[in-house]
Amino acid sequence: MTDPEFLLIDRIVAGNQQAYAELVDRYKSYAYTLALKILENRPEAEEAAQDAFIKAFHHLKNFNKDSKFSTWLYRIVFNTAVSYKRKRKVAFQNIENTIIEYNQEAEGMLERQDRRKFLNQAISHLNEADKLAITLFYLQEFSLEEIATITGMQANTVKVRIHRARQRLADELASVLKKEALTL
Repeated sequence: MTDPEFLLIDRIVAGNQQAYAELVDRYKSYAYTLALKILENRPEAEEAAQDAFIKAFHHLKNFNKDSKFSTWLYRIVFNTAVSYKRKRKVAFQNIENTIIEYNQEAEGMLERQDRRKFLNQAISHLNEADKLAITLFYLQEFSLEEIATITGMQANTVKVRIHRARQRLADELASVLKKEALTL
């Protein structure tokens, strides 16, 4: 039985370039999310995801169909985003020009935002490999095997990395919350 996605890829490789738009539509949000987790910058993540799709298109004839297309594509997105991050210069944001908005009906939303803020803050203190492991496993819900293919690690190594990353995340979260409590 042939995967319908593989048939679509065969049509693209045979010259039907318009069919590639179907693949882009299926995976653009995941590609963007992965790039955003690595780059932590929306415009840069959009650009990296677009570049990854262009690279994937140009190398689609090399896709061997031993793995899922999504896994192959996410590996390209991951490598592209990491390359962008290496080239990036440190950006400085002046907090005096930052606009802060408040909505009165937002108390519950503020609580969720605080949790998300603290979690993201704790995640930002993790090394790149831990960030990626946490993001792919818990937020993107990839299997250990898919993460192994994306990252180039063994599945058992990925399992250990996720376990240790979760422990480091808990430690970082405790540290972030402790620092926050001291500023109140």
